[in-house]
Amino acid sequence: MTTAALIAAAFLPTWGSLEAQYKVPEWFEDAKFGIFCHWGVQCVPEAGDWYARHMYGDPRRGQGRFHRDRYGDPKEYGFKDLIPFWTAHRWRPDELCALYKKMGAKYIVAMANHHDNFDNWDSPLQPWNSVNMGPKRDILKAWAKAAEASGLRFGASFHAAHAWTWMEPSRDYDGLATKEDGKGKWWEGFDPQMLYWQNHTPSPDYKNLGLINKRWAWGHGASKPSDAFMENFKGRVMDVVAKYKPDVLYFDDTVLPFWPLNESKTGLEIAAEFYNANMSQHGGRLEAVLTGKVLGEKERKSIVWDVERGTPQTPMFPHWQTCSCIGEWHYNRDASNRNRYKGAGTVLRLLADIVSKNGNLLLSIPIRADGSIDEKELAVCEDIAAWMAVNGEAIFGTVPWKVCGEGPQLSKTPPLSGQGFNEGRIPQATREDIRYTASKDGKTVYAIALVPPPEGEKPVCGELEKAGIALGERLTQVKDFPAVWKCHAKPGK
Repeated sequence: MTTAALIAAAFLPTWGSLEAQYKVPEWFEDAKFGIFCHWGVQCVPEAGDWYARHMYGDPRRGQGRFHRDRYGDPKEYGFKDLIPFWTAHRWRPDELCALYKKMGAKYIVAMANHHDNFDNWDSPLQPWNSVNMGPKRDILKAWAKAAEASGLRFGASFHAAHAWTWMEPSRDYDGLATKEDGKGKWWEGFDPQMLYWQNHTPSPDYKNLGLINKRWAWGHGASKPSDAFMENFKGRVMDVVAKYKPDVLYFDDTVLPFWPLNESKTGLEIAAEFYNANMSQHGGRLEAVLTGKVLGEKERKSIVWDVERGTPQTPMFPHWQTCSCIGEWHYNRDASNRNRYKGAGTVLRLLADIVSKNGNLLLSIPIRADGSIDEKELAVCEDIAAWMAVNGEAIFGTVPWKVCGEGPQLSKTPPLSGQGFNEGRIPQATREDIRYTASKDGKTVYAIALVPPPEGEKPVCGELEKAGIALGERLTQVKDFPAVWKCHAKPGK
């Protein structure tokens, strides 16, 4: 059946059609925990997030200074010139997916492209891709194969809808280079405008790197992308859907890609075509999850709400997701050297809070340029795995209880800001902070003490007492990570 015929039979590219028919799949509600494989060319300098933008910034500070000190003037050595050094020579996706599985992850989301507009697969619509250059490997294909071998669901993330404005600072350096400029260079035959897309009138004051956040939803003076750019982006997304059959599509966009331009036409078409293709893939059963950010109540019934580095103050319905990272999204060697990673205890407390509020945690473990993770990251992963092995029943396949928890942290959690970003402002947990989950049949309640009491002591669980439920068996304690009690309702309750 053609895509057009499938749309006619099922989802249409309208909010009404999506809202009327979409339901978050049970596998995703049960999963609770996934891994974000956020890895690409920008990991080459190992200098942190948004390198391909900020390297064109102030030469006196930050990544602008770093780039000039290490590589030289961006006019001669721009973002494109980092690509040959992304070799991925130590990347073992099978081993990484086996580790993620051991940690309890039920799905992975691998980065298809970032705001730098470089595609991590054999992309027919973007010649600047990981098969033609850099690793010279189909990164997404290998992730998908490794995920399947480990029994993990596969997803792909797309961030390149914002390349149009995000790469504007490159205009004063190599961002306006042409195919003819590549004669005699390593990129001869490739058109830099397919990577940078800067043959347009730029946004006002585009040199002000901080304005990108204000303009994220394509307002406040952001240069409007061309129809060709939007169609190119959509074609690349649907190419991944056709080739690698992901069950998850993650978009780093307010609501949907290019919303609210062209009345959300491009994003709605992607959503409808993805849902229909996924149903065809699964014999008429919808297993698809498509995430967007800063969603209203109506939109959360059509796609899954993704909260970046944050958690809402109360349980939210339908099911939602937080994406977070133990360090920076792109690998930063300094974060490792200065011990700036989240520890396993911090991750597990965050996970318990999110699950108690009806969400999932999509966690990034930054990957080095060569494809490996460092020893400190591995230690965090192993600690998470140890806790999950003996306490995972309080997380996986559970549902929210009557209340999500109790304790001072809940009342002091600040509201979300923009895409999320309240994670770093949430007060530290105390021994009074408890989170609750329940089995689907309601017969078992799990009390998760975010800070474990001393050996032999029990937490005070006022909400359990109100419900007539006594603390039951304490599951195995791992280090100073959250403590879990498995409780059963008293007869007649």
